[in-house]
Amino acid sequence: MLALLLQATSGGVFLTPGNLGGVMGVVPEIGLVAVGAAVLMIAGEFDLSVGSVFAFGSMLACVLATHGWPMAASMPLALLCCAALGFMNGWLTLRFRIPSFITTLGMLFIVRSLTVVISGGFPPPFPDDAPTWLFTDTVGSLRLSMFWFLGLCTLIALVLGVSNYGNWIRATGGMPEAAQAIGIRTDRVKLSCFVLCSVLAGFAGMLQVMRLGSPLPSLGDGLELQAVAAAVIGGTALGGGVGTVLGAVIGVVLIRAIDNGMVVSDVDANWFKFAIGALTICAVIANSHLRDMAKKMKVQV
Repeated sequence: MLALLLQATSGGVFLTPGNLGGVMGVVPEIGLVAVGAAVLMIAGEFDLSVGSVFAFGSMLACVLATHGWPMAASMPLALLCCAALGFMNGWLTLRFRIPSFITTLGMLFIVRSLTVVISGGFPPPFPDDAPTWLFTDTVGSLRLSMFWFLGLCTLIALVLGVSNYGNWIRATGGMPEAAQAIGIRTDRVKLSCFVLCSVLAGFAGMLQVMRLGSPLPSLGDGLELQAVAAAVIGGTALGGGVGTVLGAVIGVVLIRAIDNGMVVSDVDANWFKFAIGALTICAVIANSHLRDMAKKMKVQV
């Protein structure tokens, strides 16, 4: 229904192959961040620093390249630094029992500042040896970045859906006391999810820089809120324990479709955040209502 509405308001432009290709072109970048945020939310925590990590990883890789590092080495090192940031988020949150909202809000500002500092305030030159072909070449109408995205999503979905580790994540977020009672190291599970979230954000930032050809300190600004919104719209519970990778991906596609649909329909861009906010609130209300209905059905049975 949304697609038909946007098709009508855009004068038939929205569902054209060229426009849909544009919509899907940025899904891998935002989608990886949303998937990481969703996994962490399922474990019962939040990460508001992903937008800053998104910019930091690609900036660090390019800055290292300007100092003589080959991109084949600077990219893995940058991702390792992103993992360290995620570890720091998790360690501070769990060691001092600080709400992850506060920990990662502070890290949002710290990492954004570091990104500007290491860049010198200006974007560094884009390295000549950057493997852009590995992410931006196309197969049919899809960039290779889409296949990276689908592969990673499939792997994470399998881990979350069919492995013991996936069960530990859900138990940690949904029933932490019960999880601890049966021997699950809930702190370690959460810590690993923090690391995964940051690594995915850093890799997503690299995908965007490969596409744009320039690392900017402002990349990913506000992305953390879109990632959380996409996860919630896709059915991830704010209280933890419930959510899927597919749901997060659907949330991202909906957000990108609304954004693009407003552009091609000549709607004031300022209404975009209004639409996403309203959709997020509706999704939370719907999820809460469905959980209440499920509880009532269990009681009746």
